[in-house]
Amino acid sequence: MPELPEVEALAYHLREHAVGRTVTRVDVASFGVLKTVTPPWTDLHGRTVTGAGRHGKHLDLDCDGLHLIVHLARAGWLRWSDSLSPAPPKPGRGPLALRVHLGGPGFDLTEAGTKKGLAVWVVQDPQDVPSIAKLGPDALELTREKLGELLAGRTERLKNALTDQSLIAGIGNAYSDEILHAAKLSPYATPGKLSEESLDRLYDAMQEVLTDAVRRSVGQDAARLKGEKRSGLRVHARAGLPCPVCGDTVREISFADKAFQYCPTCQTGGKPLADRRMSRLLK
Repeated sequence: MPELPEVEALAYHLREHAVGRTVTRVDVASFGVLKTVTPPWTDLHGRTVTGAGRHGKHLDLDCDGLHLIVHLARAGWLRWSDSLSPAPPKPGRGPLALRVHLGGPGFDLTEAGTKKGLAVWVVQDPQDVPSIAKLGPDALELTREKLGELLAGRTERLKNALTDQSLIAGIGNAYSDEILHAAKLSPYATPGKLSEESLDRLYDAMQEVLTDAVRRSVGQDAARLKGEKRSGLRVHARAGLPCPVCGDTVREISFADKAFQYCPTCQTGGKPLADRRMSRLLK
């Protein structure tokens, strides 16, 4: 799933390549991605792209005051082309969901797989998108003091708190694994019981991991962003491989539809975390 660094890089790419161009046409290949009816998506036609930004993991294309908001979900992506085909796409064929023509160049929004989550809104104000309206503060705009306030008294697992978009916006499964590893904290730690020293490590790791990922991602061609993300990961999606810090084997906890990875030596005092799903399978 694209997270804060990748969405920031896509916004940068659109600022560099789309701003100043006119939306000549929008093709909707999958009407299921549209989550708004008014204003109609055809109101984008003829408008000039005046900006591109990000709200958590939402991408925002400002078309002269009318906003095309995109959430790429788990398997969505933006594919830029310097020369889009002028022929309208056939609805329901392949991964293409929506195409934006910008007078020659433009981009496709695509989604792989059968489980669809890609969402598109056309709104006058980004706050009209329910998932944006309930976002917590952006992860890169947090102060150390604010982080402590947000986590005070919370009893869920620290991993879950970091990925709760209504608490902190922008962090998903991959970068939460990386932040916790860099901070040397267990994914199962209780946020409200963290010491001041642990909170310091968590805050520093959050800023370092995300800032470094943004630095590596911004300026990359959109097609290379996924590879750039994978190349910078130390524990996420590396189960069974040695930890690059201590050499211990990276472990995995699996759930019904996702998994996370961690290093026992670096994060849990050398003790593997209980994987209840695997325990059930072995009974």
